[in-house]
Amino acid sequence: MTRTDDPPTSTVARQVVPYLPLGLVAGLGAVLAYLWKAPCRFGGAWNDGTQQFLKFCYTDIYPLWWSEHLNEGQIPYKDYPVEYPVGIGGIMEFARRVATFRFPWSDSPLFSEPSVPFYDVTVLLMGFCLVLGVLMMAALAGPTRPWDALWYAVGPAVILCAYINWDLAAGALALGGLVAWSRQRPVLAGALLALAVATKFYPLMFFGALFLLTVRTAKWEPFVRTVLAGVGTWLLVNVPIMLLNFDNWKRFYAFSDERGADWGGLWFFFTKTDWIIIDRPDFLAFLGDGELLNKMAIAVLALLLLGVAALALLAPRRPRLMQLCFLALAAFMITNKVWSPQYVLWLVPFAVLARPKWGALVAWQLAEIWYFFAIWLYLVGIDPQHAAQGIGDTAYFLSVWARFITIVVLMGFVVRDILRPEQDVVRQAGVDDQAGGVFDGAEDRLVLLRRPV
Repeated sequence: MTRTDDPPTSTVARQVVPYLPLGLVAGLGAVLAYLWKAPCRFGGAWNDGTQQFLKFCYTDIYPLWWSEHLNEGQIPYKDYPVEYPVGIGGIMEFARRVATFRFPWSDSPLFSEPSVPFYDVTVLLMGFCLVLGVLMMAALAGPTRPWDALWYAVGPAVILCAYINWDLAAGALALGGLVAWSRQRPVLAGALLALAVATKFYPLMFFGALFLLTVRTAKWEPFVRTVLAGVGTWLLVNVPIMLLNFDNWKRFYAFSDERGADWGGLWFFFTKTDWIIIDRPDFLAFLGDGELLNKMAIAVLALLLLGVAALALLAPRRPRLMQLCFLALAAFMITNKVWSPQYVLWLVPFAVLARPKWGALVAWQLAEIWYFFAIWLYLVGIDPQHAAQGIGDTAYFLSVWARFITIVVLMGFVVRDILRPEQDVVRQAGVDDQAGGVFDGAEDRLVLLRRPV
């Protein structure tokens, strides 16, 4: 007997069925990303500084086995400083223990040479995070557009950059936190977002997006609960490490503050003063000073975030949460002192959820693919012994600017959709903000400039 309050079978199918094929496709994407590293993983190119770049299979994970002293059995933070937040340190330690595992009845380790198993274990974890992230993205897209998650599952730029670093772990946690928010579970949302921030710093931007929509709707209770849960969780995972060895714990924050302009960012472009038609040797001298550059980057980011805040409160209709998350994250990326190729993994889910239209997304992805190949060839080109096999400043910085311009164009389209909500392809399907949780269908309480809609 069918209960009258049961949802129609077709509705359940639309909401449930896509997750299985999406998970399988994401698993395929994870395998393809692993195979892309085959020239290094199976061909030994990691042990040749030039070949790993020429074969485009470089990863941070393998060399950090030695540079982070994991090969010596040292424990992150306890025995040495780590240039990553504690979430990544925890993943490192877990993978190290698996790669050096010994059975109780045996004196020999499970792996005679644990450096490659350390990479494999890490990749297995990151591949799982990719699958989980794709499912979370589909949940945020809702039953109207679940297949948009394919951009994250098998996007070429995602496959190329998936295993350069540990970014997929932060992505899964951040997307999971936003799914919890969309299901009106603020404590879980705060905890997962805090774990994401403890893994990579960028998910902090999403608390800002939640705050802006809270100001506009006056839905303060769930936001406060999210923040309190987030602060508590962050302290829970960081304070023990701080007490264990504060100097080693703070290495990530000191390193981020001190480093100068680095690969990928526009700040690094401007360090090449021969590109600037200004006859002043001290022009942009702050770029070589990590502390001054840090202040400048924060100031520019603050200006962009103020613009996002003004947009959120001036728009004729409340923006969707994913639109503000995208704008805040994109602002963080384009003003960062370093813009590594794997940062594309941060933005793909939110760019697609903010504006799932092919044109600008394809242009941006092509720019990211261009940059992926350009950075490795540029690193070859700056080596005098192999310069003929690489590229120079002109080719490299064209790829830097292509990536910057295509993201700014995407930001412009999202801003237009916010100012003209009738052009928002997501809302054209008759939804308000299916990822917004308590914001979905909420009444505006504060609008700085009211206009008839």
